[in-house]
Amino acid sequence: MIDQLHYYTIEKPSTAEYKDRGSKFLGYAYPIRSVEDFKRYLQILKKEHPKAAHHCFAYRIGLDGNNFRVSDDGEPSGTAGKPILGQIDSKQIVNVLVVVVRYFGGTLLGVPGLINAYKTTTALALQLTPVAQKQVLVNYLLEFDYTRMNDVMIVVRQFGCEVIKQESQLFCSLVVGVPKGRVNEVEFKIKELQSVEMRQLL
Repeated sequence: MIDQLHYYTIEKPSTAEYKDRGSKFLGYAYPIRSVEDFKRYLQILKKEHPKAAHHCFAYRIGLDGNNFRVSDDGEPSGTAGKPILGQIDSKQIVNVLVVVVRYFGGTLLGVPGLINAYKTTTALALQLTPVAQKQVLVNYLLEFDYTRMNDVMIVVRQFGCEVIKQESQLFCSLVVGVPKGRVNEVEFKIKELQSVEMRQLL
């Protein structure tokens, strides 16, 4: 899942469809960064599929592996959310949400049939979106006079930092994600600049 400096995730959403004995399963995979992202996508899908019998899901967010959730949404316990999460984990990816929308076809699939359907739908959706390696970022707040903006941005670009938030007036503040493997170099470079404050955000 993570080698301390890198992690794997998906970069763009994908959709897949699976059918079994009349039931239709629609799998939606999304890259997410927060629980708010998850809630937004789930609401969108519930509006898109108001007549669906179930909206089952699983997600895993963050790099420690502890922020995850599964839901069977009315299916027998353990037949939907767990198989979905199992597929996410088998690809060793994080910051991923998969929602499987089921339209009931009139025939009960039984526990093994349901587990297979949710697992297969998730696998198909995840096959359709490339897995990307991302750098683990450490967030820092930089504060400086606007005249230093150019110098700061040169360092940001040089070390592949990601600008997360930016406020520019006479006094600027910048939240940047610094690749974990390059923190010492970036700190050194920023300290070389006059009147630029840098502190790590926890």
